Amino acid sequence: MRDPLKNMEAVQGRQPSALPPQHIAIIMDGNGRWARSRGLPRAAGHEQGAKSVRTAVQACTDLGVRYLTVYAFSSENWNRPASEIDDLMGLLRVYLRREISVLDGRNVRLRFIGQRESLAEDIIALVKKAEDKTKANTGLVLVIALNYGSHAEIVQAAQRLAKRAADGLIDPSDINEEIFAGQLETAEFPNPDLLIRTSGEQRLSNFLLWQSAYTELIFTDVFWPDFSKEALEAAIEEYHHRERRFGASRG
Repeated sequence: MRDPLKNMEAVQGRQPSALPPQHIAIIMDGNGRWARSRGLPRAAGHEQGAKSVRTAVQACTDLGVRYLTVYAFSSENWNRPASEIDDLMGLLRVYLRREISVLDGRNVRLRFIGQRESLAEDIIALVKKAEDKTKANTGLVLVIALNYGSHAEIVQAAQRLAKRAADGLIDPSDINEEIFAGQLETAEFPNPDLLIRTSGEQRLSNFLLWQSAYTELIFTDVFWPDFSKEALEAAIEEYHHRERRFGASRG
């Protein structure tokens, strides 16, 4: 599969040719390989990756994107070495303490999805503080998927509906896609229009599986720490060349 961001120089400094997608989701991959290619520890790659989040937030704000969802830590990431998990959680603490006020000042609203109850108490407190401090903001909505897994999200939605049915609050025959989607953690957000995965991997890795049924997918070899505003513009330009039919036949 070709890399649609290979020609990002062609769009450098140029605004996308049409309105941007309303909701962009990003699987931020390649921090470790970026660091290894430079003879640096993996922690340095994660640190540089955090800077790329800041770049992406500013770029989305500048381009008029309304929602940005980033895959920060999956439920499967707990299988990584303990030292790397410690580095990631330490970086998350630093990012939240440092960036909450910055994001608030830029009118960004922070939201988190995932099983936060499994996180350390101080991180849970920082997550709550971030959401509370920015809840009235009206600009970009930055959704951080933290300890998130789409399978678990779908199972929990099914469990909630099953309990409502068992309690006689809903007839199982009335459950449809809209009702089911309303039980997901993303119920208040539109489904992603565009999903980008960096670093050359071409899979969704248990990320927004329900929500991405008709999302346009872009896979690029660019490592996440190198993902720039120009790369985002190139992805949006590619998105505008896609024909979104949502299951309908080609005209």
